[in-house]
Amino acid sequence: MKITREIKTAILVIASILLFIWGYSFLKGTDLLNSYKTFYAEFDNVEGLASSAPVTINGLPVGRIQSIALQNKTGKLLVELQIKTDFPISKTSVVNIYEPGLIGGKQIQIIPNLEDPVQAESGDMLSSGAVPGLTELVGQRLQPLQEKIEKMVVSADSLLLGLNQILDEQTRQNLRNSVANLDKTMIEFRGASQSINQILDTNQGKINSAMTNLDNATLNFSKLSDSLANADIAGLVRKIEHAMDNVDKLIADVEAGNGTMGKLLKDDKLYNNLNKSSKELELLLQDVRLNPTRYINISVFGKKNKPYKAPVVDTLTFEKK
Repeated sequence: MKITREIKTAILVIASILLFIWGYSFLKGTDLLNSYKTFYAEFDNVEGLASSAPVTINGLPVGRIQSIALQNKTGKLLVELQIKTDFPISKTSVVNIYEPGLIGGKQIQIIPNLEDPVQAESGDMLSSGAVPGLTELVGQRLQPLQEKIEKMVVSADSLLLGLNQILDEQTRQNLRNSVANLDKTMIEFRGASQSINQILDTNQGKINSAMTNLDNATLNFSKLSDSLANADIAGLVRKIEHAMDNVDKLIADVEAGNGTMGKLLKDDKLYNNLNKSSKELELLLQDVRLNPTRYINISVFGKKNKPYKAPVVDTLTFEKK
């Protein structure tokens, strides 16, 4: 059978139409040559989610969004998912909208429930949810920071207003005077430091000599400490203790009336004899004063001596003594 030109043309047109349909479907994310599972999920808001966005499981793309339709009765958005995978997806799996990054828009992720043995069939409605994206998280973090910054700006404004009220013209003049006085003080301090440097330069030799003497004194003190460390301090202490024991013994003998010193301090008879001797010595001195001629006789013209009179004892003097 001979194929005519018209049949060839018809076959070419039909193939072109089929290829166009397949290409158009492929560009929309649908491969007509492969089998897909279709699942549905409802969302209250799909902002940032576009058709043909990838559907992932644990970050791995397993399908695409086929369509997004607005429900007239509920006002919710019905998202149709085309899934091509042999991975088991249970009926209790959750479909979430998430944002993988700042660039690229939002996607759909499926959180499978591996503990549920009942597998979802094509055309089932899955539970839906939403995972906060990076932009939303940054916005949540920035909102409290923005509030704090606004409060800080208000506080700074109040502080500046208070400073403006405090820093009147008189206060500003006082601050200027203080700064000027501080400048003068720094100049005087610089002059004083220069004078101190000149004094140090002039007396550098004396300072070095003083430091040398200090080093020598430290060395001598070190030698003295070494000598004290090597000395028999314990023996010296024992000798001092022995001497103190002898002194204590001597004092105890004196207190007991032993020895010459003890008898002198404790013997009443010796005391009475000394007291009596002192009285007799006083009478003798009084007699010598009243009758010197009795003891020293010098006669130039042969004058006779007066008769001797015994001295009278002054009892009051002895009683007072």
